[in-house]
Amino acid sequence: MEAAADAVDREAQHLTDLDSAIGDADHGTNMRRGFTAVREGLATDPPGTPGAVLLLSGRLLVSKVGGASGPLYGTMLRRVGKALGDEAEVDGERLAAALRTGVEAVSRLGGAAEGDKTMLDALYPAVTAMEDAVRDGDDPAAALAAARTAAGEGSRATIPLQARKGRASYLGERSIGHEDPGAASSALLVAALAEAVDSGG
Repeated sequence: MEAAADAVDREAQHLTDLDSAIGDADHGTNMRRGFTAVREGLATDPPGTPGAVLLLSGRLLVSKVGGASGPLYGTMLRRVGKALGDEAEVDGERLAAALRTGVEAVSRLGGAAEGDKTMLDALYPAVTAMEDAVRDGDDPAAALAAARTAAGEGSRATIPLQARKGRASYLGERSIGHEDPGAASSALLVAALAEAVDSGG
């Protein structure tokens, strides 16, 4: 979560620029506010397990992030945290399954599917890539590296899509030609997770 907070802080302006084209021009600002709260909350009362870290982070995002992003990201993290349970260590298979649970919870909450030009266009490919890599015997770092690549590709693949869900859907064809900010921030978070695991953080 520290890596995620650093990434959001670094890319906040870029996320807001993306959102200014097809949204409310506040995605980066909102995400930065939420992950600043996460960083502070985890420092004040550090949870003892990965699941507990995600549960607390999800609650903080819901309370601090405006718009749809707070409930969506908060729900995802809380569902992943709940799926991980109280285990002190999590292997790649368990993490991939928990991430799938979280992404599907986002889909149900927002009523969106892959191809609707939302965060799911980064998240679903990422989870699928991780599951495939784990099934092929890759370690968690390698599996998450595959997820990072897939998330980035999925986010960029939203550029030619017309939005069917979310604020951007109101623009109709004018949403075509812009990368979805939610997909971009999702790819950013997947990359942060991959970097943290690769570095042993």
